[in-house]
Amino acid sequence: MFIKQLILAAVGLAAGGIISAGVFAFITIIGLVPRLAARTKTAKHVRLYEDIIVLGATAGNLTFFYHFPIFGGAVMGVVFGLFSGIFVGCLIMSLAETLDTVPTISRRIKLAVGLQYIILSIGLGKCVGSLLYFWYGMAG
Repeated sequence: MFIKQLILAAVGLAAGGIISAGVFAFITIIGLVPRLAARTKTAKHVRLYEDIIVLGATAGNLTFFYHFPIFGGAVMGVVFGLFSGIFVGCLIMSLAETLDTVPTISRRIKLAVGLQYIILSIGLGKCVGSLLYFWYGMAG
């Protein structure tokens, strides 16, 4: 029984490490932190931004797994939601700027007609998949 728990813990830690490495690689590839530092003219504090992102992710994981109470109750919940929304918004805008390459790719593969239908079908597929997922109670 102990061996099984040990193997499960090792696999869980390895999978979590891979996922977090992928997320941080994604943030690095789209250049979110340097872009924000350049826009706010605080490029000398990039290391601080990166450290705060890692500390925030670590604190979020610890709060999630060990159910630490959020200090300040509802007020801190609102502050956390605000900062999370700002971060996700900046991440989405960086990704949108990166996706400006779609027209270039469509020209290179000589896709003259139908790009809007491809994008629409991807979005609709994602929407239908999410609705089915939650409709049939697979979310937990």
